[in-house]
Amino acid sequence: MPLLPLVAATFFMVSGGPYGIEDILGGAGFRDAILILLALPLVWCLPTALMLGELSAAIPAEGGFYVWVRRAMGPFWGAQESWLSLSASIFDMALYPSIFVLYLGQFSPALTAGWRGYGWSLGVVALCCAWNLLGAPEVGRDSVALFALLMAPFAIFVVLGIRHGFSAHPAIDWSRSASHAGLSTAILVALWNYMGWDNATTVAQEVEDPQRNYPRAIFGAIALTVASYILPLLAMAMAGLPTGSFATGDWAAAAAAVGGPLLAMGVIAGGCITGVGMFNALAMSYARLPMAMAEDGLLPRPLARRNRRGAPWLSVLACGAAWALALKLPFERLISIDLILYGGSLLLEFAALAVLRIREPGLARPFRAGGNVTAFLLGLGPALLIAYALWASRDEKLIGSVSALGAAAAVALMGPLLYWLTAPLRTARGKPLAADQAVEQED
Repeated sequence: MPLLPLVAATFFMVSGGPYGIEDILGGAGFRDAILILLALPLVWCLPTALMLGELSAAIPAEGGFYVWVRRAMGPFWGAQESWLSLSASIFDMALYPSIFVLYLGQFSPALTAGWRGYGWSLGVVALCCAWNLLGAPEVGRDSVALFALLMAPFAIFVVLGIRHGFSAHPAIDWSRSASHAGLSTAILVALWNYMGWDNATTVAQEVEDPQRNYPRAIFGAIALTVASYILPLLAMAMAGLPTGSFATGDWAAAAAAVGGPLLAMGVIAGGCITGVGMFNALAMSYARLPMAMAEDGLLPRPLARRNRRGAPWLSVLACGAAWALALKLPFERLISIDLILYGGSLLLEFAALAVLRIREPGLARPFRAGGNVTAFLLGLGPALLIAYALWASRDEKLIGSVSALGAAAAVALMGPLLYWLTAPLRTARGKPLAADQAVEQED
């Protein structure tokens, strides 16, 4: 997979365009929404990109962040890293077929009425699993085409909205104050829309010149993501469109107001593309985790089997089955759980960066995230934001009296249990693990 497909795949693993940021605007208004979406890349994305740039360039192993944490802190913590990421995927992956169904239903409600909506969701899972069996390079190349199709209607939307602002000079309510609850929701949704930069690192052995291309791809995807969020909001503001009731799925109405029904249909089609593109790219990433763990004896060995295109076919099918079974869960209320679990895995990656600076100072690092002090403090901003997410969701209930925090803690604590249950599968103590051997051979 060369650089451009890697950028496109990373974009879909994180963003998929402005779909999903509607609640940020509805909760915070134009001014605060734009400020939040501009500030978070500095505090959340940039430190993460610097950490990922160094580790992906130094250890370009299949399995990515799982391999880094395991190499830095041992197999137990590597298993916890993988468990947190895979369990977060259960609360994350069903959102994307839901986005597809939501926008498909805007073409005609009859298409998704009743059982048809669930059928379409299953179809998205099946399509993307089959797509992933073609291999990571194919998924990356196709992501470039999906990106162009997705963003074309928004490029027109941005041009028309900004032109309307200059010609009609509508009144813009930049400073509408948000309630504390609305602002908190906006920050949490923005964090969720900016997470997942590490996912592309799990396919390192299928990337062309990973030491050079990973840092470039991550920073390029950040620039594209920020632009895909800010420019449509700016165009919407300049067009004088209201924000009070703006919520998930309302981009079509905004497009109709600015450019008419044809543009609205293009935006609706883009929503369908987002659902498929994000699920497809993330399936490529997550399926490499069970494969890498199976190679290390942490999961049954058959999960490491690849087809002739290099795709871990059994791991793809196993993950697809798990995501399909989880489609009925109430994911609209589970963003906090997803964010907490992902946040835990991200903090382990920052810890791995610091530990490897101490334990392996001679490790070749084609890209460095500053000096040692910088590397040790790099995770401070993301840690504070994760702590805020914990505090903001402290009263959120999942089902009945079960809190979102309690549910996230219960899921996280299953990781050590998984490690204990897989003890018989593990390689003999002291034997080098598969991915470490591959890295040593490359070094």
